[in-house]
Amino acid sequence: MNVPELLRYSTDHGWVAQEGEGQPNLVRVGLTDFGQDLLGEVEFVDLPAPGSRLAAGDLMAEIEARKATSELYAPLAGRVVAVNGLLAETPAVLNSDPYGDGWLCLLAPEDAAHFDELMDGAAYTRFAGG
Repeated sequence: MNVPELLRYSTDHGWVAQEGEGQPNLVRVGLTDFGQDLLGEVEFVDLPAPGSRLAAGDLMAEIEARKATSELYAPLAGRVVAVNGLLAETPAVLNSDPYGDGWLCLLAPEDAAHFDELMDGAAYTRFAGG
């Protein structure tokens, strides 16, 4: 199970990464390697429209795969700045590169301090049974 240490994690198998120094108020959100493995080959991803405002816990993505359909909820409250357009044409990139090209949304969080309230890599590994 691949669990990058610099990311934070949610209980629905989402990951959150703070963007680089030039964009300190943005976070990138995706589905973990463990989460994509549970689903199997991803066939379709439904994402919110850019500009949408999400409360923490709001539905952020619906992911349809061969094994199951899963919902991923917003780990932080904020505004959707961008979504990954690659997933519309090649949703299986979520399987092959979940922490890279398979990201889901870019959010401008209302309070970036909540990032630190999410699980770190060690806590997520324990949560996922690794």
